[in-house]
Amino acid sequence: MSDDSNPLMMLIWILPIILFVFYGQQIQLFVTSREIKKGIKKLDAFRIESREELINYLKNNLKSKDDPVKKIDQFLDYFTIMPVDMDPNGLVDKVQHVVRSREDYTREHVKSLTPEMSDVELTKVQTLLEIASSLQMIYKIINHMFLTAKKQNNYPLILPLQMILPFIMEQAEAMKDAIPAIKSGQPLGDGIGPMIVGKMMLDNPKEIISFQTVLSKTNFEDRKLFLLKAEGPGSIVGRPADALEKIVSENKIDSIIMIDAALKMEGEDSASVAQGFGAAIGGIGTERFQIEAIATSKKIPVFSIVVKQSVKEAITLMTKEIADTAEVVRAQVHEMIQENTKVGQSVVVIGVGNTSGVPQ
Repeated sequence: MSDDSNPLMMLIWILPIILFVFYGQQIQLFVTSREIKKGIKKLDAFRIESREELINYLKNNLKSKDDPVKKIDQFLDYFTIMPVDMDPNGLVDKVQHVVRSREDYTREHVKSLTPEMSDVELTKVQTLLEIASSLQMIYKIINHMFLTAKKQNNYPLILPLQMILPFIMEQAEAMKDAIPAIKSGQPLGDGIGPMIVGKMMLDNPKEIISFQTVLSKTNFEDRKLFLLKAEGPGSIVGRPADALEKIVSENKIDSIIMIDAALKMEGEDSASVAQGFGAAIGGIGTERFQIEAIATSKKIPVFSIVVKQSVKEAITLMTKEIADTAEVVRAQVHEMIQENTKVGQSVVVIGVGNTSGVPQ
């Protein structure tokens, strides 16, 4: 006799179907919630670790005159409200003002923790503070989204969180792993641009041309080169757009070449080099807008060379493969200058990125 007519076997087959029909969403919510809880627990550990690393660095290395814990906790919860964008006219200037005001405020208050703090140490603490603050904000947002979905017992509401969580975790882990390199003042993957331009500056006089930004003038194949990078070895990116504006106002510039790190696509090789057109610079967009506006008003072509990296490689200790591209990129810069300019013309070469551990 066939087992198909067995009532017990029919119950074994039908019961799971009934359960999934009536309770499928709840089961999926339970399974998904367990995975998201693991991610949130990791994020919580990351934010606590980054905060402790910052406080210990201040106490052990900089001998803060007062207990820094209270002030650090205040800094971690600081927020920035972007300007109203209903009328886009002048919006970039407003955003730039807000961001720079925040930078100036943070710099002065961090310095007040230890008046004897050197400029290099100040930039390290600022960067560590940004990491700790970012990790805290990520944790709060992800936890808020999760608890809201749980409160509503709403599986579709939790789906977007499930989809973006792997990308969030990748960035959070990269920020956490960046802490040791920043504390010890070592070069980051994002510093490949400043490293290349810094090497080109060697044995040439340097001057501060804009806030935390260094200029060096040299010659190559009867062309005048203006070399720009953030002032190393502090953990800063400088203000290359302000520097470019000053150079262009005083000199006739025929070409701009920008060197930066760029996020690689999945499947691409790390440390691969690519050439292109346009301003290669990240951030919130104000620096790029300013550079594009200068280049457009003066009809200056902008070329770019990028070194491809993953998120983690960009903000953690620079790998040997990325560092080894320095000479390759330098050769490409020289080739680009020869192909796109004539004898007697002038070129601005900008090394874009965090110049931590990279002098000039």
